[in-house]
Amino acid sequence: METRNIRADLILLLVAAIWGLAFVAQRLGMDHLGPFGFNGARFLLGAISLLPLLLIFRTKQDSTPQVMLKGSLTAGVFLFMGASLQQVGLLWTSAGNAGFITGLYIIIVPLIGLLFGHVTRANTWLGGLLAVLGLYFLTVTQQDGDSLSINTGDLLVLGSAFFWAGHVVVIGKLASQLDNLRLAIIQFFICAVLSFVVAIMFEQDSLSLNNLVLAWQPIAYAGLLSVGIAYTLQVVAQRDAPASHAAIIMSLEAVFAVIGGWWLLNEAFSQQAMLGCGLMLLGMIVSQVNLLRRKRLKPIHGVTQ
Repeated sequence: METRNIRADLILLLVAAIWGLAFVAQRLGMDHLGPFGFNGARFLLGAISLLPLLLIFRTKQDSTPQVMLKGSLTAGVFLFMGASLQQVGLLWTSAGNAGFITGLYIIIVPLIGLLFGHVTRANTWLGGLLAVLGLYFLTVTQQDGDSLSINTGDLLVLGSAFFWAGHVVVIGKLASQLDNLRLAIIQFFICAVLSFVVAIMFEQDSLSLNNLVLAWQPIAYAGLLSVGIAYTLQVVAQRDAPASHAAIIMSLEAVFAVIGGWWLLNEAFSQQAMLGCGLMLLGMIVSQVNLLRRKRLKPIHGVTQ
């Protein structure tokens, strides 16, 4: 059992690395496509890449098509909003910033639970406080004079974190009612369709077959690797990984986003920004250690990057 746990932890570490580096692919993809055109292509490819799994994994079909469609549509809309705000935000912020700010959804989820009467533990409040302090150091800068400002891209990505958190809550509600694999595939298709609709309306200049071909590498990474392969690896790994391990390892996605941004995009961080990153990572870990000790994480990420 110990060997299986270690193997599962290593697989989850690989998943976190794939998702962290996906922020780099998302930025590079917009060298040729607009944010909505890129998202449409990546989620369409991601959905298609999961279709063969229907032949491998047994799926339960105890829900009507209407219930499945309604649930998938709800999840797909939250996914579309989170992915759209994140992708547009990447036009004005770094991959590293986006990775850490998006990771705040881990803390936002239990806070949303307050609206449904759930008990929020002290470690969640402490983690949230550390993360907010870190967010300040990471995103707030001083302009000429004494005025303070926050990057527009950081604000958009922060907005996406709330939709990612809402998506987690929605999936948590639907996971016990619907087949998870079919739900994932359909919501990815819905997100792709909505993204392409917006792209056709506002990104006609960049949305072309030629640009899709030019951006095939970032699309392939963000769609095939980040969605298809990473999603599958997560499902397999979390059968054996302790929940507390999984939560902490998933938090490292933000670290890999910073490494990828520095390595592949030549992004630099000031000492203040690095302090902010450290506080946010500490906040994510503190908020999860005790909260998830008694139950296993469900494979619900696989869509944020």
